[in-house]
Amino acid sequence: MYERIIGAVLATALAGAAGAAYPERPIQLIHGFGAGGNADTVSRLVARHLQAALGQPVVVEIKSGAGGVVASSHVAKAEPDGYTLVMLTGGHTVSAAVNKSLPYDPVADFQPISTVTAFPFVVSVKADNPARTLADLLATARAKPGTVSFSSVGVGSTQHLTGELLAATAGVQMLHVPYRGGAAPVQAVLAGDVDVLVDTATVAAPQIKAGTMRALAITSAKPWPLLPGAPVAADTVPGFQVYSWLGIAAPAKTPGPIVDRLHAALAAMLQDPAFRKAVNDIGSEPSGSSPAQMRTMIESEIARWKKVVEQANIVAN
Repeated sequence: MYERIIGAVLATALAGAAGAAYPERPIQLIHGFGAGGNADTVSRLVARHLQAALGQPVVVEIKSGAGGVVASSHVAKAEPDGYTLVMLTGGHTVSAAVNKSLPYDPVADFQPISTVTAFPFVVSVKADNPARTLADLLATARAKPGTVSFSSVGVGSTQHLTGELLAATAGVQMLHVPYRGGAAPVQAVLAGDVDVLVDTATVAAPQIKAGTMRALAITSAKPWPLLPGAPVAADTVPGFQVYSWLGIAAPAKTPGPIVDRLHAALAAMLQDPAFRKAVNDIGSEPSGSSPAQMRTMIESEIARWKKVVEQANIVAN
Protein backbone atom coordinates (compact mmCIF):
# COMPACT_ATOMS: atom_id res chain seq x y z
CA MET A 1 0.00 0.00 0.00
CA TYR A 2 2.72 2.43 1.02
CA GLU A 3 4.68 1.60 -2.13
CA ARG A 4 1.67 2.54 -4.26
CA ILE A 5 1.24 5.82 -2.40
CA ILE A 6 4.94 6.67 -2.71
CA GLY A 7 4.84 5.73 -6.40
CA ALA A 8 1.85 7.98 -7.03
CA VAL A 9 3.49 10.90 -5.21
CA LEU A 10 6.72 10.38 -7.16
CA ALA A 11 4.85 10.21 -10.48
CA THR A 12 3.04 13.45 -9.67
CA ALA A 13 6.30 15.14 -8.75
CA LEU A 14 7.97 13.96 -11.95
CA ALA A 15 5.02 15.15 -14.04
CA GLY A 16 5.22 18.55 -12.36
CA ALA A 17 8.94 18.74 -13.01
CA ALA A 18 8.39 17.76 -16.66
CA GLY A 19 5.77 20.46 -17.02
CA ALA A 20 8.06 23.09 -15.51
CA ALA A 21 10.90 22.22 -17.89
CA TYR A 22 8.69 21.70 -20.95
CA PRO A 23 9.52 22.17 -23.74
CA GLU A 24 13.22 21.36 -24.01
CA ARG A 25 13.31 20.42 -27.70
CA PRO A 26 11.32 20.96 -30.92
CA ILE A 27 7.63 20.02 -31.06
CA GLN A 28 5.91 18.32 -33.99
CA LEU A 29 2.45 19.49 -35.02
CA ILE A 30 0.97 16.90 -37.36
CA HIS A 31 -2.08 17.06 -39.60
CA GLY A 32 -3.49 14.75 -42.23
CA PHE A 33 -4.47 17.01 -45.12
CA GLY A 34 -2.96 18.61 -48.20
CA ALA A 35 -0.43 21.42 -48.27
CA GLY A 36 -2.07 24.83 -48.55
CA GLY A 37 -5.47 23.63 -47.36
CA ASN A 38 -7.39 24.92 -44.38
CA ALA A 39 -5.82 22.51 -41.85
CA ASP A 40 -2.33 23.20 -43.19
CA THR A 41 -2.78 26.99 -43.20
CA VAL A 42 -4.12 27.09 -39.64
CA SER A 43 -1.48 24.60 -38.44
CA ARG A 44 1.27 26.92 -39.65
CA LEU A 45 -0.36 29.93 -37.98
CA VAL A 46 -0.62 27.98 -34.72
CA ALA A 47 2.97 26.70 -35.01
CA ARG A 48 4.28 30.23 -35.40
CA HIS A 49 2.49 31.46 -32.28
CA LEU A 50 3.33 28.40 -30.17
CA GLN A 51 6.97 28.70 -31.13
CA ALA A 52 7.08 32.28 -29.92
CA ALA A 53 5.24 31.41 -26.71
CA LEU A 54 7.16 28.23 -25.84
CA GLY A 55 10.64 29.19 -27.01
CA GLN A 56 11.16 26.04 -29.08
CA PRO A 57 10.65 25.29 -32.80
CA VAL A 58 7.20 23.94 -33.67
CA VAL A 59 7.45 21.99 -36.91
CA VAL A 60 4.36 21.25 -39.01
CA GLU A 61 4.41 17.80 -40.58
CA ILE A 62 1.85 16.41 -43.03
CA LYS A 63 0.86 12.75 -42.77
CA SER A 64 -1.99 12.68 -45.24
CA GLY A 65 -4.35 9.84 -45.98
CA ALA A 66 -7.80 8.46 -45.17
CA GLY A 67 -9.30 11.83 -44.26
CA GLY A 68 -6.92 12.47 -41.38
CA VAL A 69 -6.91 8.91 -40.02
CA VAL A 70 -3.22 8.35 -40.82
CA ALA A 71 -2.16 11.45 -38.89
CA SER A 72 -4.44 10.72 -35.95
CA SER A 73 -3.23 7.12 -35.75
CA HIS A 74 0.39 8.28 -35.64
CA VAL A 75 -0.26 10.73 -32.80
CA ALA A 76 -2.45 8.31 -30.84
CA LYS A 77 0.52 5.91 -30.70
CA ALA A 78 3.17 8.57 -29.95
CA GLU A 79 4.84 9.12 -26.58
CA PRO A 80 2.59 11.27 -24.35
CA ASP A 81 5.34 13.77 -23.63
CA GLY A 82 3.96 16.90 -25.32
CA TYR A 83 6.36 16.76 -28.26
CA THR A 84 3.89 15.24 -30.74
CA LEU A 85 0.63 17.13 -31.27
CA VAL A 86 -2.13 16.78 -33.85
CA MET A 87 -4.39 19.30 -35.53
CA LEU A 88 -7.75 17.53 -35.44
CA THR A 89 -10.56 18.64 -37.72
CA GLY A 90 -14.30 18.10 -37.84
CA GLY A 91 -13.44 15.12 -40.03
CA HIS A 92 -12.16 13.38 -36.89
CA THR A 93 -15.71 12.97 -35.61
CA VAL A 94 -17.10 12.17 -39.06
CA SER A 95 -14.52 9.37 -39.54
CA ALA A 96 -15.57 7.93 -36.19
CA ALA A 97 -19.20 7.93 -37.32
CA VAL A 98 -18.67 6.52 -40.81
CA ASN A 99 -15.97 3.88 -40.20
CA LYS A 100 -16.83 0.61 -38.49
CA SER A 101 -13.34 0.49 -37.00
CA LEU A 102 -10.36 2.81 -36.66
CA PRO A 103 -6.76 2.12 -35.58
CA TYR A 104 -7.42 4.24 -32.47
CA ASP A 105 -10.23 5.28 -30.16
CA PRO A 106 -11.27 8.77 -31.32
CA VAL A 107 -11.94 9.88 -27.73
CA ALA A 108 -9.95 7.76 -25.28
CA ASP A 109 -6.65 7.81 -27.22
CA PHE A 110 -6.36 11.60 -27.27
CA GLN A 111 -5.86 14.38 -24.76
CA PRO A 112 -7.70 17.43 -26.11
CA ILE A 113 -5.94 20.76 -25.54
CA SER A 114 -8.19 23.38 -27.16
CA THR A 115 -10.26 24.05 -30.22
CA VAL A 116 -8.72 26.75 -32.41
CA THR A 117 -11.17 27.73 -35.15
CA ALA A 118 -14.76 27.11 -36.20
CA PHE A 119 -16.45 27.61 -39.55
CA PRO A 120 -19.80 26.86 -41.21
CA PHE A 121 -20.71 25.51 -44.62
CA VAL A 122 -22.47 27.26 -47.50
CA VAL A 123 -25.33 25.84 -49.53
CA SER A 124 -25.06 27.43 -52.98
CA VAL A 125 -26.24 26.95 -56.56
CA LYS A 126 -25.24 28.11 -60.02
CA ALA A 127 -26.33 31.69 -60.67
CA ASP A 128 -28.97 30.67 -63.24
CA ASN A 129 -30.54 27.98 -61.04
CA PRO A 130 -34.29 28.66 -60.73
CA ALA A 131 -34.12 28.26 -56.94
CA ARG A 132 -33.72 31.77 -55.56
CA THR A 133 -33.90 30.74 -51.91
CA LEU A 134 -33.31 27.68 -49.76
CA ALA A 135 -37.10 27.38 -49.42
CA ASP A 136 -37.38 27.20 -53.23
CA LEU A 137 -34.75 24.45 -53.38
CA LEU A 138 -36.40 22.40 -50.65
CA ALA A 139 -39.82 22.81 -52.25
CA THR A 140 -38.46 21.29 -55.47
CA ALA A 141 -36.81 18.46 -53.52
CA ARG A 142 -40.08 17.82 -51.69
CA ALA A 143 -42.13 17.78 -54.90
CA LYS A 144 -39.63 15.60 -56.81
CA PRO A 145 -37.81 13.38 -54.28
CA GLY A 146 -34.27 12.41 -55.22
CA THR A 147 -34.03 14.73 -58.22
CA VAL A 148 -32.17 17.62 -56.54
CA SER A 149 -28.49 16.68 -56.39
CA PHE A 150 -25.71 18.00 -54.18
CA SER A 151 -21.96 17.61 -54.44
CA SER A 152 -19.32 16.90 -51.82
CA VAL A 153 -15.63 16.09 -51.59
CA GLY A 154 -16.36 12.39 -51.04
CA VAL A 155 -18.58 9.79 -49.40
CA GLY A 156 -18.45 10.20 -45.65
CA SER A 157 -16.95 13.70 -45.79
CA THR A 158 -18.27 16.42 -43.50
CA GLN A 159 -19.75 18.14 -46.57
CA HIS A 160 -21.59 14.93 -47.50
CA LEU A 161 -23.02 14.48 -44.02
CA THR A 162 -23.98 18.16 -43.83
CA GLY A 163 -26.04 17.77 -47.02
CA GLU A 164 -27.65 14.61 -45.67
CA LEU A 165 -28.44 16.31 -42.36
CA LEU A 166 -30.02 19.25 -44.17
CA ALA A 167 -32.23 16.90 -46.18
CA ALA A 168 -33.20 14.88 -43.09
CA THR A 169 -33.96 17.97 -41.00
CA ALA A 170 -36.06 19.49 -43.79
CA GLY A 171 -37.83 16.17 -44.47
CA VAL A 172 -36.76 15.88 -48.12
CA GLN A 173 -34.68 13.51 -50.26
CA MET A 174 -31.67 14.77 -52.20
CA LEU A 175 -29.21 12.87 -54.37
CA HIS A 176 -25.57 12.88 -53.23
CA VAL A 177 -22.93 13.07 -55.98
CA PRO A 178 -19.41 12.64 -54.53
CA TYR A 179 -16.19 13.92 -56.06
CA ARG A 180 -12.54 13.47 -55.11
CA GLY A 181 -12.19 16.94 -53.66
CA GLY A 182 -10.26 19.93 -54.94
CA ALA A 183 -12.14 22.09 -57.44
CA ALA A 184 -14.21 19.19 -58.85
CA PRO A 185 -17.42 19.82 -56.83
CA VAL A 186 -17.43 23.51 -57.74
CA GLN A 187 -16.81 22.77 -61.41
CA ALA A 188 -19.59 20.18 -61.44
CA VAL A 189 -22.10 22.75 -60.19
CA LEU A 190 -20.87 25.42 -62.61
CA ALA A 191 -21.16 22.92 -65.48
CA GLY A 192 -24.73 22.09 -64.49
CA ASP A 193 -23.91 18.46 -63.70
CA VAL A 194 -24.96 18.88 -60.06
CA ASP A 195 -27.52 21.28 -58.60
CA VAL A 196 -26.07 22.22 -55.22
CA LEU A 197 -22.64 22.82 -53.71
CA VAL A 198 -22.23 22.13 -49.99
CA ASP A 199 -18.80 23.39 -48.96
CA THR A 200 -16.92 25.88 -46.83
CA ALA A 201 -17.19 29.63 -47.25
CA THR A 202 -13.51 29.60 -48.24
CA VAL A 203 -14.36 27.43 -51.27
CA ALA A 204 -17.70 28.98 -52.18
CA ALA A 205 -17.02 32.69 -51.57
CA PRO A 206 -14.90 33.40 -54.70
CA GLN A 207 -17.63 32.03 -57.00
CA ILE A 208 -20.39 33.80 -55.09
CA LYS A 209 -18.55 37.12 -55.13
CA ALA A 210 -17.83 36.67 -58.86
CA GLY A 211 -21.55 36.19 -59.52
CA THR A 212 -21.22 32.69 -60.98
CA MET A 213 -22.91 31.10 -57.95
CA ARG A 214 -25.56 32.21 -55.49
CA ALA A 215 -25.54 31.49 -51.76
CA LEU A 216 -28.87 30.06 -50.61
CA ALA A 217 -27.86 29.57 -46.99
CA ILE A 218 -25.02 29.55 -44.49
CA THR A 219 -25.09 26.87 -41.78
CA SER A 220 -23.94 29.17 -38.96
CA ALA A 221 -26.20 30.49 -36.22
CA LYS A 222 -25.81 34.05 -37.49
CA PRO A 223 -24.69 35.80 -40.71
CA TRP A 224 -21.07 35.01 -41.58
CA PRO A 225 -18.60 37.92 -42.07
CA LEU A 226 -17.06 36.45 -45.23
CA LEU A 227 -20.53 36.24 -46.84
CA PRO A 228 -22.63 38.85 -45.00
CA GLY A 229 -25.51 38.59 -47.48
CA ALA A 230 -25.97 34.84 -47.18
CA PRO A 231 -29.21 33.89 -45.36
CA VAL A 232 -28.96 31.69 -42.28
CA ALA A 233 -30.23 28.16 -42.99
CA ALA A 234 -32.01 27.92 -39.63
CA ASP A 235 -34.35 30.73 -40.73
CA THR A 236 -35.78 28.26 -43.27
CA VAL A 237 -35.03 24.95 -41.53
CA PRO A 238 -35.45 25.58 -37.78
CA GLY A 239 -32.77 23.97 -35.67
CA PHE A 240 -30.38 23.29 -38.54
CA GLN A 241 -26.88 24.42 -37.68
CA VAL A 242 -23.50 22.93 -38.62
CA TYR A 243 -20.01 24.11 -37.82
CA SER A 244 -16.80 22.33 -38.53
CA TRP A 245 -13.72 23.01 -36.45
CA LEU A 246 -9.99 22.64 -35.93
CA GLY A 247 -8.37 21.86 -32.60
CA ILE A 248 -5.13 20.76 -31.00
CA ALA A 249 -4.78 17.43 -29.18
CA ALA A 250 -1.98 15.29 -27.76
CA PRO A 251 -1.74 11.57 -27.05
CA ALA A 252 -3.74 10.31 -24.07
CA LYS A 253 -1.93 10.37 -20.72
CA THR A 254 0.03 13.53 -21.54
CA PRO A 255 0.92 15.00 -18.12
CA GLY A 256 -1.45 17.65 -16.77
CA PRO A 257 1.20 20.38 -16.36
CA ILE A 258 2.15 20.02 -20.05
CA VAL A 259 -1.51 20.16 -21.09
CA ASP A 260 -1.92 23.29 -18.96
CA ARG A 261 1.15 24.93 -20.53
CA LEU A 262 -0.07 24.24 -24.06
CA HIS A 263 -3.61 25.37 -23.27
CA ALA A 264 -2.37 28.65 -21.80
CA ALA A 265 -0.25 29.31 -24.90
CA LEU A 266 -3.20 28.58 -27.21
CA ALA A 267 -5.56 30.75 -25.14
CA ALA A 268 -3.16 33.68 -25.45
CA MET A 269 -2.79 33.04 -29.20
CA LEU A 270 -6.57 33.16 -29.66
CA GLN A 271 -6.62 36.69 -28.26
CA ASP A 272 -3.81 37.91 -30.52
CA PRO A 273 -5.19 40.41 -33.10
CA ALA A 274 -2.82 39.21 -35.84
CA PHE A 275 -3.89 35.59 -35.40
CA ARG A 276 -7.57 36.52 -35.29
CA LYS A 277 -7.30 38.54 -38.50
CA ALA A 278 -5.41 35.78 -40.31
CA VAL A 279 -8.09 33.25 -39.33
CA ASN A 280 -10.92 35.61 -40.35
CA ASP A 281 -9.25 36.15 -43.72
CA ILE A 282 -9.56 32.45 -44.58
CA GLY A 283 -13.25 32.29 -43.71
CA SER A 284 -13.08 30.99 -40.14
CA GLU A 285 -13.39 32.47 -36.68
CA PRO A 286 -11.11 31.96 -33.66
CA SER A 287 -12.80 29.57 -31.25
CA GLY A 288 -11.15 28.27 -28.09
CA SER A 289 -12.22 25.79 -25.44
CA SER A 290 -11.05 24.03 -22.32
CA PRO A 291 -9.72 20.47 -22.73
CA ALA A 292 -12.90 19.14 -21.11
CA GLN A 293 -15.13 21.19 -23.41
CA MET A 294 -13.27 19.93 -26.49
CA ARG A 295 -13.65 16.32 -25.35
CA THR A 296 -17.39 16.79 -24.76
CA MET A 297 -17.77 18.40 -28.18
CA ILE A 298 -15.98 15.49 -29.88
CA GLU A 299 -18.22 12.97 -28.11
CA SER A 300 -21.41 14.83 -29.00
CA GLU A 301 -20.37 15.33 -32.65
CA ILE A 302 -19.60 11.63 -33.06
CA ALA A 303 -23.07 10.78 -31.71
CA ARG A 304 -24.69 13.37 -33.98
CA TRP A 305 -22.99 12.14 -37.15
CA LYS A 306 -23.68 8.50 -36.33
CA LYS A 307 -27.40 9.32 -36.42
CA VAL A 308 -26.97 10.98 -39.83
CA VAL A 309 -25.09 7.92 -41.14
CA GLU A 310 -27.91 5.65 -39.95
CA GLN A 311 -30.70 7.86 -41.32
CA ALA A 312 -29.04 8.24 -44.73
CA ASN A 313 -28.02 4.56 -44.92
CA ILE A 314 -24.44 5.55 -45.63
CA VAL A 315 -22.31 2.45 -46.04
CA ALA A 316 -19.60 2.45 -43.39
CA ASN A 317 -16.11 1.20 -44.15
